[in-house]
Amino acid sequence: MRGATAHAEGRYDAAERAFRALTGMQPLEASHWLNLGTALRGLARYDDALRAYARAHALGGATADFCFNVGLTHLDRLDYESACAVLAQGMAMAPEDADMRLQYANACFESGRTDEGVAALAGWQQLPGLSAAAIAGIGQRLQGAGAATEAGIAIDMLREVPDRGPEADFMLVHMLERANRLTEAERVLARRARSPAARAPRHAAALAAAEGRLAQRRGRHAEAIAHFKQSLARDSPPHRRHLELFPLARSLDAVGRHEAAWARLAEAHRSQVAQVRLAAPAVAARGAPSFAITAHGSDPGDVARWREEDAPDPDASPVFIVAFPRSGTTLLEQVLDAHPLLRSMDEQPFLQRALEELAAAAGGRYPEALAEIPAGTLDAIRARYFDRARQKVTLAAGERLVDKNPLNLLRLPAIRRLFPHARILLAVRHPCDVLLSCYMQQFTAPEFALLCADLPTLATGYRRAFDFWYREQAALAAKVCEVRYETLVGDFAREVRRIAAFLDLPWHDALLAPGEHARGKPFISTPSYSQVVEPVNTRAVGRWRAYATRFAPILPTLAPYLERWSYDAG
Repeated sequence: MRGATAHAEGRYDAAERAFRALTGMQPLEASHWLNLGTALRGLARYDDALRAYARAHALGGATADFCFNVGLTHLDRLDYESACAVLAQGMAMAPEDADMRLQYANACFESGRTDEGVAALAGWQQLPGLSAAAIAGIGQRLQGAGAATEAGIAIDMLREVPDRGPEADFMLVHMLERANRLTEAERVLARRARSPAARAPRHAAALAAAEGRLAQRRGRHAEAIAHFKQSLARDSPPHRRHLELFPLARSLDAVGRHEAAWARLAEAHRSQVAQVRLAAPAVAARGAPSFAITAHGSDPGDVARWREEDAPDPDASPVFIVAFPRSGTTLLEQVLDAHPLLRSMDEQPFLQRALEELAAAAGGRYPEALAEIPAGTLDAIRARYFDRARQKVTLAAGERLVDKNPLNLLRLPAIRRLFPHARILLAVRHPCDVLLSCYMQQFTAPEFALLCADLPTLATGYRRAFDFWYREQAALAAKVCEVRYETLVGDFAREVRRIAAFLDLPWHDALLAPGEHARGKPFISTPSYSQVVEPVNTRAVGRWRAYATRFAPILPTLAPYLERWSYDAG
């Protein structure tokens, strides 16, 4: 009883002493070793915890509860593959256990197996005994996966729970903020902040972080800085500090403290790289992505033999928005999605899957040998592409799909082979502003986090991506309209009319109100979710100049594109 009470109160050292005493008194009792392992996990002594769990297993303690606790230990030590394996066993034993399903989904999401994570949460509303914390965790995960409707259901369910507890409230605040429902988020946080439980030491960091994010969203950056510093002052593992360091750096930048912002960004990237090394060691060993796809190009002779008479016309083809990330693609997407004849689906990997099918049909010789793929095979690949898209967005008769995924920049041959009459918008922005914005973002994809960890690596990736694009466009002559970010935000109405004309769209005034349209959406999946709900403005133009000395070493790498687009390097 002393051990159980101490554990419930978070006094894991006392719990460890009590349960260790029990293993001495009754060494053949599996539950004592299981409880000891759980106390040791609370003390972050993960190897010792796993040894205790191994004793429990040897004594016949391989129950669903055993799998759950071992899975949590692997999650804590960032061994997501092991967590997936043991939690899958636990799900097989207890398929209706909501916490088991959630933790298995967490392991899947953290290891990049998003589809499996979403599948694990299917039918979650019917699970018995859903706690507020489980509902909040499920909702937050589904929201992050783009399942806005399901996340909205979780939010509504949580609002009906009278006493959710601090953990659930902090997750609810995060979901509301992420859905741009700031007033509701502030109301929830204000109530929680008044409760004694929120001021407990174990919740203080989460409370300060939540207060910092909402203050930042309201433009109260001095207040946000104080909150983020308070959160960081609490003991936290080095590989978790980037979660507050990135937003802290952005607020420091907003108030003009550029040297302090840069120092925090460098610290943030060190922390995130440390996390990648722990969570995705194979990715970390490979290092930043080299964009290997750019090593292979289309063969002009092969392209000349592509037959296009059976391909869909422009009105039956998607509108593609491509760019290097952080070039203004989300603004473009919201502009187009406001038109009643267009439907966007946020960023999805559907073109990459179609590319993989093209490569298989070409015997692995992508993109240099696509001419011999039969028309029926191309039709089937197109049909599967649209089938996947319809799982994310409903397309009525006469509506065109908007596929916005910036790094489809690297998939031009696939676009041109499958949809030769498609219209493509290439978003262009000052390369230094693009790279600064990438450097200031916390990207969750481990490969892209490594790419953005320093400016020279980022600049090399940028150069390689655009070298490939322009080389391929010279051979493929796709129907492309370049949209310069600075022109779009500086002369918005004229530029939007030019885009509409390129897409053969009948004019609609909704195109000029993307912020209003974005505010009506339940979820926007990109890091720009907080910017696109604002009126179009020029605040982000030229931000890099405050860090000009940091960019000087990479200007030679960027020079071809500074010159191509006539951007000033001074």
